Amino acid sequence: MPITIHPTAIVSPKAEIGENCSIGPYSIIYDHVTLGANTVIQAFCEIGYMRDDLEDARLTIGANSLVRSHSVFYQGSTFGEHLQTGHHVIVREQSQIGRYVAIGTLCDIQGQCQLGDCVHLHSKVFVAQLSYIGPFVWIFPSCVLTNDPHPPSYGVKGVHIENYAIVASMSTILPGVRVGAEAVIGAMSLVNRNVPPRQLAFGVPARVWGDIEQRMDAEGKAVYPWFPNLKKRYPAEAMAVWESYLQAREGQRSDAQQ
Repeated sequence: MPITIHPTAIVSPKAEIGENCSIGPYSIIYDHVTLGANTVIQAFCEIGYMRDDLEDARLTIGANSLVRSHSVFYQGSTFGEHLQTGHHVIVREQSQIGRYVAIGTLCDIQGQCQLGDCVHLHSKVFVAQLSYIGPFVWIFPSCVLTNDPHPPSYGVKGVHIENYAIVASMSTILPGVRVGAEAVIGAMSLVNRNVPPRQLAFGVPARVWGDIEQRMDAEGKAVYPWFPNLKKRYPAEAMAVWESYLQAREGQRSDAQQ
């Protein structure tokens, strides 16, 4: 299929553009860029924004991705297939982003970050340098992941959020904090210490309030684990990974009870 490039777009002849890609008005595709097939870059984007200190570092965006208008991706990062962004997204250099990742409007991901498959960032999330976000993590609007224990300094420590965790709106995670797998951080929390796996934590500062499976809705049904609510949001292959994880976890729980 042909590549569609708007007449106002600037595309480097050194860039590698896959078949059936579309590049919108006034966007710039720099030298060291690879776009997978069927990728759409909307208007006013800068893809592969160049830094002198990175020389030939390549920016790669996987197939079937959608980058919405006014987004800026620095060179040296890698994005898996089926990326989707909102508008005005910034992703700095040398970040590694998995497949089926959604990055909401006005998110800012700093350099040398790692996001696993199926991560979902809502709007206005700030992810500081050296952060790690595991697969299937959801982070809701206006959250901040910090990295400087004594600002301003150079001794940065990235936040580590493990698989399947949830961070609710307007929460702040302080430098070096680890949020365990399947943990839930309540809205407007200040997390200044590690949160164990599968625990609910909230408050300023946040404290642990118990196992997530103790949380019930108004009808008395368990709220967590929450993945059944989102089966329509992920492809079958992603849900198979999730279900395998849950089966393995249940197997380990049964062995521990015996």
